[in-house]
Amino acid sequence: MNDRVGQFTEFRKRMNERILEHDNQTVRRFFALDTQAYKDGALDVKTKEMLGLVASLVLRCDDCISYHVAQCKEAGLDRDEFFEVFQIGLVVGGSIVIPHLRRAVDFLDRLEGGVEAGAGG
Repeated sequence: MNDRVGQFTEFRKRMNERILEHDNQTVRRFFALDTQAYKDGALDVKTKEMLGLVASLVLRCDDCISYHVAQCKEAGLDRDEFFEVFQIGLVVGGSIVIPHLRRAVDFLDRLEGGVEAGAGG
């Protein structure tokens, strides 16, 4: 796994642990709600992660985009499916999504091991 993916994964894990070690039930419940929302139900995990990725693109949250790219990859999306998800995010969010789309594709490339260093942004 390359540097950007590893750094993102390690930081997210470490900070989630730090946040959840504090005795705040509201924060803990929200984290649990988020986890529950993405489990199989009437919609499967793959579909829910694609929805999360589109929402993250439209909201322009790079951490969320990276997380959902990784989750979509784990759920089995192939590159063509990713680009259809990206097109929906772009159409809904408009041209302001383009820099985030670049970083999403860069993160996907890195997950797949196809890029050593990217420009992003």
